[in-house]
Amino acid sequence: MELKDKVIVILGATRFDWKFESTSYHTAKFLAENNDVYYVDFPYTLKDYFKRNQQSDIALRIPHFKKGAKGILDTGFPGLKILILPLLLSLNFLPEGRIYRWLLRWNERMISARINRVMAERGVDEFIFINSFNFHYPGVSKMLSGAILKIYHCVDPIITAYDERHGFVSEDLLIKNSDLVICTSKALYRDKIKKKKLTFFIPNAADLTVSSRALDPNLLIHPSVSDIPKPVIGYLGAIERRIDFDLLIKVAKMNPDKSFVLVGPTAREFVPQEFEEMHNVYFRESVRYDEMPAVVKGFDIAMVPFKKDEVSATIFPLKLFEYLGTGKPVVSTDFNMDLLEFTFDSVRYCHNANEFSAAISFYLENDNEEAKAFRLSIAADNTWARRMAELGSLIAEFYPEKKGKN
Repeated sequence: MELKDKVIVILGATRFDWKFESTSYHTAKFLAENNDVYYVDFPYTLKDYFKRNQQSDIALRIPHFKKGAKGILDTGFPGLKILILPLLLSLNFLPEGRIYRWLLRWNERMISARINRVMAERGVDEFIFINSFNFHYPGVSKMLSGAILKIYHCVDPIITAYDERHGFVSEDLLIKNSDLVICTSKALYRDKIKKKKLTFFIPNAADLTVSSRALDPNLLIHPSVSDIPKPVIGYLGAIERRIDFDLLIKVAKMNPDKSFVLVGPTAREFVPQEFEEMHNVYFRESVRYDEMPAVVKGFDIAMVPFKKDEVSATIFPLKLFEYLGTGKPVVSTDFNMDLLEFTFDSVRYCHNANEFSAAISFYLENDNEEAKAFRLSIAADNTWARRMAELGSLIAEFYPEKKGKN
């Protein structure tokens, strides 16, 4: 069953112009191919405004912060528009309790009022509402007059101290207020289905139109990694608590003739000084998503060196299929063995530093065109187009039923 010609409002977990491509925005873009999608940009607070009002990202939004503003930005995608919200109150510092929840309702009314007004001005009487992991505002869906079907898209566990402060309470409320819950990993699915019977598993995927550019012989390796001594074992993404630095220290020591490069925003408080000071370890700044193929092209092997813990067991990383879509060999820790169902033998999952080091040596010595073709075929089976077809079919299945009840 195909989802077509519907109006979909997505309350995103990230800002539309974030330097990384997120599950929230990917979802919006693909659903916009056959529907009218409004991506509700992750809101700015008064605190953000006064701290960052000289930056270009907030300058773009300033005309839309006013109460009566249209709040709509066009994109390069015909079916996709960005909806900018008014400035909200900064509340996360407050303890959980009545005062926080009372003030939060004020923020939620501001969000829902903007959405309701835009829908009314455009003659939209009914729409599908997707909260894409923005659990900070669990009550918005109840305040939307035209929301026929309400969906919570759960893409990650709640792990940061900022999110944990109110997130567990808010996420439970959001699940309660939603008709469907869709999870991107089996571990998340197993957790959420205990709270909502209509919970489904649709995993993350890759945008091969971007990843496959790494296969272009005319594409130059990105300058940030072009000068690093070969062979290069690379990671692209956030460099923070989920990285198993203890394992990487051991692996880097076992392989002094190889370069280990980590490209992305770095939370230095999580990086051991010993690792930073190793002669064969390199840190590089973040790059835009469209630069990803040029960066990974400079890797001989791509890695996913995540810790093995309860949090990582719930992660279904975008980068896994992005790596495979470039044709590069992939070495990973065995942080989530549910991934084996989707990657088969295209990825080496390693239990410890010895296995990780051995996998690196294996690929450097034995990789070939047949193995590369197999990796590309796995990526082709795990595209965003395929996942969004599954998501669209699921939404279409429940939309008429829900509409009939309203």
